[in-house]
Amino acid sequence: MGKTLYDKIWESRRVSGNSEKEDLLYVDRHILHEVTSAQAFAGLRDKGRKIRRPDLTFGVVDHNISTRNRKDKGAAGPVSKLQIETMEKNCEDFGLRLFGPENPDQGIVHVLGPELGFPVPGGVLVCGDSHTATQGAFGTLAFGIGTSEVEHVLATQTLKQSKVRSMLVRFIGKPAYGITPKDVVLALIAKIGTSGGQGYVLEYSGPWIESLSMEGRMTLCNMSIEAGARAGLVAPDRITFEYLKGRKLAPKGEDFERAIEYWKTFFSDPDAAFDKEITFDISKIEPQVTWGTNPSQSLPIGSFIPDPDHFEDSVKRETGWKALEYMDLRPGTPISDISVDKVFIGSCTNSRIEDLRAAAEIAKGRKVHPKVTALVVPGSGAVKRQAESEGLDRIFREAGFEWREPGCSLCLGMNDDVLLPGERCASTSNRNFEGRQGRGGRTHLVSPTMAAAAAISGKFTDVRKLA
Repeated sequence: MGKTLYDKIWESRRVSGNSEKEDLLYVDRHILHEVTSAQAFAGLRDKGRKIRRPDLTFGVVDHNISTRNRKDKGAAGPVSKLQIETMEKNCEDFGLRLFGPENPDQGIVHVLGPELGFPVPGGVLVCGDSHTATQGAFGTLAFGIGTSEVEHVLATQTLKQSKVRSMLVRFIGKPAYGITPKDVVLALIAKIGTSGGQGYVLEYSGPWIESLSMEGRMTLCNMSIEAGARAGLVAPDRITFEYLKGRKLAPKGEDFERAIEYWKTFFSDPDAAFDKEITFDISKIEPQVTWGTNPSQSLPIGSFIPDPDHFEDSVKRETGWKALEYMDLRPGTPISDISVDKVFIGSCTNSRIEDLRAAAEIAKGRKVHPKVTALVVPGSGAVKRQAESEGLDRIFREAGFEWREPGCSLCLGMNDDVLLPGERCASTSNRNFEGRQGRGGRTHLVSPTMAAAAAISGKFTDVRKLA
């Protein structure tokens, strides 16, 4: 019987155990950010421990930092300043690299790691953040961990884990013109639900995946978490290796060539047995917009707000009505009639250069609606510099968008970018929970191009009419 990609990674990184309960796994790479690491460092100090492999670890400041400017270390307030300064001291005391406010490469943790070439295909990567799964796009078993686990990895470079089940998601067909990976993953979550991947690691496959860019793959793996999965995986291939080549923290020269030969061994065998398999036809997907308060509550732009009374499941009926009340929407309303107050193009889901290029194509030569505030927040210093070298910042500014510094920004209400109560936002982020972008704020998840179209139109619009 063949093995899945997940099986091969797990077995290659198992230090001890037999998979019946828990295994001790070796951790190839570890990333920290300012919100979930402070207690881990405190634990090391209390116990007099050092970091076992500081060369395989780095820190980032991204969640609390202001994207408006970098004055006062980019602190968005006194709590933010304390967390930033604590992160700086911890990394200095323990000898870790830190991509802080004054570092030109600073950025969102799940954008910065890949662009540095940090993920190891066939390896394990962890971070105290659920969307660590983004880096599964490299064929890396990447997942979020808790603060006590962060401390354990810092001290031992290992982690106890229970192996979960494997699910193959096989995409068939080819997306129509104007359909993005964000639309595909929202449509997938709408189909299987936010618990559809619970207890599984998802592996994405199919001809479309094989031709998809690394940035598109990262968007898919990023939102595996919103499907309830532990992680998402794409088998490493030529596209993966070309992306990693020459990156700052990737192997160099002959070491890189040897690494490729090893990485090529990580794929699911043709006769591998997955615990579950689903096939998803992506040929008829339309641009997606979420209408409720979880990512599975998503519909094509040409749809109408549903009537929860028509849902077969009683729990979905209850949550549907609760979502409509919070979102201040009525059944039967065309999605294209819903106006927005703010637009956010950014986050670890959609703030990379391909995302900004696509959004700029829609914004070019147009103007942001006078009643809309629109933000573009590059995912890292490198993305920002690349965008500016291509003139994308000028396109956005001339259209009326705000061009920001890198950071998590409006993805979560943890810095100085927040929605006010009752404000409605078209957002390229990954979560639309109640209060996610600010208390009382209403979030609709969309692709970068759909967000740009909403900014121009002042309401949700089929971007294909503007392209």
